[in-house]
Amino acid sequence: LLLEHEAEQPQFSDVPQSKQGSVPLEAGMLPPLHMEQLFSAPAAQYLLPIVEEAPSGEPPDPKKCSPREYLEFYIFPVLLPGLAALLHEAEKEKCFEGKRTKFIPSDFLTEWLYNKNPKRKDESFTELFSIPFVKDWLKDHPRPPIPLSLLLSEEEASILIQSFWRGYRVRCDSEIQELRQWQKKLREERHITEVVKKFWTKQEAK
Repeated sequence: LLLEHEAEQPQFSDVPQSKQGSVPLEAGMLPPLHMEQLFSAPAAQYLLPIVEEAPSGEPPDPKKCSPREYLEFYIFPVLLPGLAALLHEAEKEKCFEGKRTKFIPSDFLTEWLYNKNPKRKDESFTELFSIPFVKDWLKDHPRPPIPLSLLLSEEEASILIQSFWRGYRVRCDSEIQELRQWQKKLREERHITEVVKKFWTKQEAK
């Protein structure tokens, strides 16, 4: 299979003809895409082809077919639509507009491929963290919590920042400072902390 796979690989166009041998470039092969071209236009222009069905004809035996046939009949019909859906979802999550985002592409693709598996076409939708092998993996590899800065929208974050700033400005007022000092002195003189501690000790004893 490895020899068949290597024999089917197209030759690069920048190799001289004398070194390419007699193997021509395959018809319909896309030209190479350079990095400067990839980042010079909006992401929406680079859409993957949507392959909803396998190539026509009798499906080959997956245990005996060539690597190329296996990809065309069993992998690409599911994987390519998943990658296209991933790009659309990333655009919705504004992943192309900032450096940080809560969107995790591998999570989305895992959930999408699991639910689009032809063997599960009659089953209900399953969320990522309810997938059996995902649950087993997370038991041994728990994830750290997502930072609050990624969970909040710009509007929610601005409200929190403004609220904190207004509170800070109020606490800087001389009358508020005097009140806070009085409260602190009162707590120390009456041993408020000890009183509260004894109170909860009695409550727990009941």
